[in-house]
Amino acid sequence: MSKIQREPALYIDGRWVSGGGGDLEVENPATEEVTGLITQASAADVDAAVAAARAAFPAWAATPVAVRAAMLRRVHDVIAERADVFADTVHREQGSPPKVARGLHVDTPLAVIDKTIDALESFAFRSEIGNSLILRQPVGVVAAITPWNLPLHQVVVKVIPALAAGTTVVLKPAGLTPLTAFELARAFEAAGLPAGVFNLVTGSGRVVGDQLTRHPDVDQVSFTGSTKVGRQIAATAAGTLKRITLELGGKSASVVLADTDDELLAKAVKITVGNCYLNGGQTCTALARLIVPVEQVEQVERLAAEAAAKYAPGSRLGPLISAEQRKEVESFLDPSTGGTSTVTVLGGVDRVGGIELPERGHYVTPTVFSRVDPESQLATEEIFGPVLSILTAGSDDEAVALANNSIYGLSGAVWGADRDAAIAVAERLQTGQVDVNGGAFNPGAPFGGYKQSGVGREMGGYGIADVLEIKAVQR
Repeated sequence: MSKIQREPALYIDGRWVSGGGGDLEVENPATEEVTGLITQASAADVDAAVAAARAAFPAWAATPVAVRAAMLRRVHDVIAERADVFADTVHREQGSPPKVARGLHVDTPLAVIDKTIDALESFAFRSEIGNSLILRQPVGVVAAITPWNLPLHQVVVKVIPALAAGTTVVLKPAGLTPLTAFELARAFEAAGLPAGVFNLVTGSGRVVGDQLTRHPDVDQVSFTGSTKVGRQIAATAAGTLKRITLELGGKSASVVLADTDDELLAKAVKITVGNCYLNGGQTCTALARLIVPVEQVEQVERLAAEAAAKYAPGSRLGPLISAEQRKEVESFLDPSTGGTSTVTVLGGVDRVGGIELPERGHYVTPTVFSRVDPESQLATEEIFGPVLSILTAGSDDEAVALANNSIYGLSGAVWGADRDAAIAVAERLQTGQVDVNGGAFNPGAPFGGYKQSGVGREMGGYGIADVLEIKAVQR
């Protein structure tokens, strides 16, 4: 029996207060046991949190940049000191294997905080154009509504730039993974963040999220989640003309160009599989489509099968977040979802390759489909599970067209022996981020999407700018 983390209070105006919305159990998706019990916010609690953020805003906005930066450094240090606690919490409520829980879920957010502070210290809050003084000023109160797949990282990329900019925040974490947010609230408290600058309320999106989105004293809503819910938030926020930041779905493509040699091809397949399966396949940036030259498809299929077979469920591959999510992903495991010519390389509904699943936990078989129809469900719909689709292209131009054949545009990759040519292809992809030949993640670079992958940019200086108003003063 796993330990149960009990959180009977919300964090509002620098104090821990009882929630009026009833209790919620949190399940460990790897064991299907209860691992947490939290209190939820009532409508009055949400109003109190917004009021606290509104009251704290003038003083925080007027706080010198150097003081805000020093405060965020303390927050960083507290999280770093408690890294094992954060990793264990993520492991229990989100199911990530311990190594992934530490590296992806804790160390990466710490790097994001570092880069945000660096950006804050050099950010141009004042500039000049002719006789005009251009001021960039904090928008006010920001409501951050975050998802379950990255319960610390997705909070950090919203909350830390907002605090750096001088705004105050009300956070509503996902109901499936709220425990990490309580640990973060304790980190803010330990760092000495002024009362009301950060507030934590929990509850469902339909109740608490909707109230925050409609609230007249919330100036901006920052949401990460599905495109469907993002559309609803955009429509609701329009009622008060709130500013919105939306980081939504993805169906990202990894494009192998015709000049790719065998060594680079092996690297491309290995990294694409790893990216697709990262976090159990539950990342919006997952490279879920591998587009390869048609003459190399058999070689790619062998390489993909070898790479995917190393992701053993229960050790290297974590579970899906819930039974409902498992059922949704399993609906894609029939090769017919990829069209009549689809080949099951590994996994699938028949578990090709003989990969065994643990007896408990919401696990699915890591799967690779090949020769997928680019117009099929498998190639066009976000799956949010460890399912890779291999598509073939007759030319580099066709590969680009296939990559852009999506309502989404969040991430992507390009592989080619001629680096400059690969960068030129990256410029043609309709997506917010592109890695060329395995380029490393940059926590200071802008993050966001084209098309129905969202609105706005997060991280680094771009995340700070996203929550600032612009004023021109003519002199």
